[in-house]
Amino acid sequence: MLIETPTIRPGTTPESADPSATQARRRHDDAPDTMALFGRLAALPNGPERDAVRDELVTAWLPMAHRIAGRFRDRGESLEDLRQVAALGLVKAIDRFDPERGAFESYAVPTITGEVKRHFRDRMWALRVPRRVQELRNKVRVARRELAQSPGSPEPSVTALAAHTGLTEEEVGAGMEALESFSTLSLDAELSAGDDGYSLADTLGAADTSYDTVIDRESAKEGLRRLPERERAILYMRFFEDMTQSRIADCLGISQMHVSRLISRSCARVRDEAMGQRTARPGHAVRT
Repeated sequence: MLIETPTIRPGTTPESADPSATQARRRHDDAPDTMALFGRLAALPNGPERDAVRDELVTAWLPMAHRIAGRFRDRGESLEDLRQVAALGLVKAIDRFDPERGAFESYAVPTITGEVKRHFRDRMWALRVPRRVQELRNKVRVARRELAQSPGSPEPSVTALAAHTGLTEEEVGAGMEALESFSTLSLDAELSAGDDGYSLADTLGAADTSYDTVIDRESAKEGLRRLPERERAILYMRFFEDMTQSRIADCLGISQMHVSRLISRSCARVRDEAMGQRTARPGHAVRT
């Protein structure tokens, strides 16, 4: 932090020693004196002139926003993106600032810092975590650091963390799980060297299409039982013995066209009953 402290030689007044001593002292060298501009901004109506003054203020205070963004570097986000977020916070601070309430820097610093922190809270989680769990994570993280700051201190237990934070052990457990959710491991990441180069994705299960076949068969059973014996025989010869419609017609002594109509009608009936069983809910009729 840079603080301006003018040097005054013995026998001189502050004004004669350094003319700049009459100017308002500022905490940082990137905090320009823009009170006059803020006064103009507050007096101007919406329009090109006001936009120009606003842009001038943004340009003047942008170095401060970049400095605040630099405090959050090396946390998984690029510095350029952090500067963009901080610049957005600066614009919000300029739009909301009231010159009659004090120095702009005192208002802008927490506003910009809060914008950057919200960016980390809402956008930087690889796995989306509820706000309540994020807050538990922050409390647990701070408590672990405070309890382990003494040299040689053991890793704090769940009970110790709960006593230190005033949380329940279940809440501490949720916060500790959330500590591992800020970043994730790629599915292409290789497992340990002894696993023949398998990736994490190789250990995950996949959908088994055979389950759909089982469901379809079980759904069709009841409808098949309700078919007349001749129609069940036709379906068996067609789909299980792979007989042609002409051969089925010869076996039953009916026309091939009649066999085709019976197959279509039987399949439609079984399908409708199966679909009705799947979609039926209390208060809904089953299709038959």
